[in-house]
Amino acid sequence: MDDADLAEVVENLRLFGSDVFDVEAKRASKTLPRSVRDTLSAFANTAGGVLILGLDETQGFKATGVDDPSKLAADLASTSGDEMTPPLRPLIRQHLFEGVQLVVAEVPELPDADKPCFYQGAGMTRGSFVRVSDGDRRLTSYEVQMMLANRGQPREDERPVDGLTEADLDTAMVDQFVERLRTNRPYAFRDLGRGEILQRTKVMVRDDEGIDRPSMAGLLALGKYPQSSFPQLMLTFIHYPTIAGEDTASGERFIDNVAIEGPIPVMVREAMAALRRNMARRSIVAGYGRTDVWEYPETALREAIVNSLAHRDLSAASLGAQVQVEMYPDRLVVRNPGGLFGPVSVDNIAVEGISSARNATLLKILEDVARVGDNRTVCENRGSGIRAMINALRDARMSLPKFDDRISSFSVTFPNHTLMSDDVVAWLSSLDEDGLSDKQMVGLAMLRQGDELDNLTYRSVTGVDSRQATSELQNLVARELVVQAGTRRWAKYRLHPRLLTSEGTTQSQRRRSPADRRQEILDALGDSVLSRSDIVAKTGLSDQIVIRWLRTLRDEGRVEIPDGGRPQSKNTRYRRIPEAAAPSDMESLF
Repeated sequence: MDDADLAEVVENLRLFGSDVFDVEAKRASKTLPRSVRDTLSAFANTAGGVLILGLDETQGFKATGVDDPSKLAADLASTSGDEMTPPLRPLIRQHLFEGVQLVVAEVPELPDADKPCFYQGAGMTRGSFVRVSDGDRRLTSYEVQMMLANRGQPREDERPVDGLTEADLDTAMVDQFVERLRTNRPYAFRDLGRGEILQRTKVMVRDDEGIDRPSMAGLLALGKYPQSSFPQLMLTFIHYPTIAGEDTASGERFIDNVAIEGPIPVMVREAMAALRRNMARRSIVAGYGRTDVWEYPETALREAIVNSLAHRDLSAASLGAQVQVEMYPDRLVVRNPGGLFGPVSVDNIAVEGISSARNATLLKILEDVARVGDNRTVCENRGSGIRAMINALRDARMSLPKFDDRISSFSVTFPNHTLMSDDVVAWLSSLDEDGLSDKQMVGLAMLRQGDELDNLTYRSVTGVDSRQATSELQNLVARELVVQAGTRRWAKYRLHPRLLTSEGTTQSQRRRSPADRRQEILDALGDSVLSRSDIVAKTGLSDQIVIRWLRTLRDEGRVEIPDGGRPQSKNTRYRRIPEAAAPSDMESLF
């Protein structure tokens, strides 16, 4: 990190008024704060981060500095290498910033095989932390166990289930499974007997006494009644009457409450039946007409349920936990024990080519297990489920799901609203903005619904790449439809204040002419020759807004670049063309 990068980081901290996910500032004039160890552990166990010593958050991140930067940097290096397990080797530098010395450490994330990182003096359970929002949170003992399990490929789904035999598997489902393997994968299975196929796929495994038993994966995928051995390996569905859950005024606890049991194919079928029973149908705008659809796309819900059942943690510590589906008036939540596994994170979960399976054997079996009442298989095991979920929501003009990974659990929350309802379409029309792309209108609709928008979210909901997302978001800033807070990777976007009422809600059903900044630009230029940065300083407008209107004025022949500079450069100088020489507004139309 150089001085310019540090200045940008501090600028964003001051703008947001708090630490951010990957930046922690601490006042440390003479000695290292004790909480430094927590932050080192948290960054190493999460996604890495930057630790800045010499900034005081209580004074708006004022640069108070450190007295002896060389000693503090040495102490930080010693703490990182000698007191943390595994040892950390952050990049530590000293910076002269606003007249004082700061110590800045860039802490890398550890590989999964080395997590958790912890402070030796507190021990693994008490000294392991993760980064949550803008703070450090101590891991629970179960979360520590999860991290230890994630150091390698978990094998809980391959362990034999004591006391059971092949008779505890569903004969019809097993027959269909065997036949599908012989037909679709003849090289590996065509010439094998039934028992050999079940052993090769690890549906059946041998215990320590040499007896063939159904594996945990085999029981969950093909068992007659897995809950006879594991009562809580089931799915519960609850439909609540209010957004807070129980209706305290009427005493109504729930509208529907179902305990769903059986092997995974049966639980998926029964869960979908419960959802259909409790879902309403709605109309959405599609093209030039309207169409009736379920409240939530069935494809998205099925993928979420299959993922929750197939990827849940099967270690002994979580066998008492269920997969939960909770329906509220404003959202639907699918939650399972065990967080994301391997290289998959909330940020890249929808990226093609990135997938990982905690229960690899279970997923492999389900790839050839037919859905109940359907010849299609339960899952494809190609890492395509999340993308199918997102594509279904895009097609339904709905907001994307919110993913929450907490190491000990993972949840998917589907907001219950369409992005392109009649009201939203009318609101977008009232903006009176020509040339907005469909993707930009989706982004504006998300902001109107109260969602937070940044480059990653915009890419996820629209499917564009990072460069196009930046370009389209900056165009919305230039149009003064959104305002930007923060810069680069910290940039977040919200609706422009002119689109909000005094209560902070979006205006609708009333046309608002877009802001026209031509005259402000012309007045700023006057008889002078000014650079773009000069115009920004004189008008107080943002750089993107000035770029937009300078381009417009150049196209209209009212502004020129006298020395042949490039419009992309902020140092290019502009000159106003005298009105007599410039074409009139009417002439410019022909």
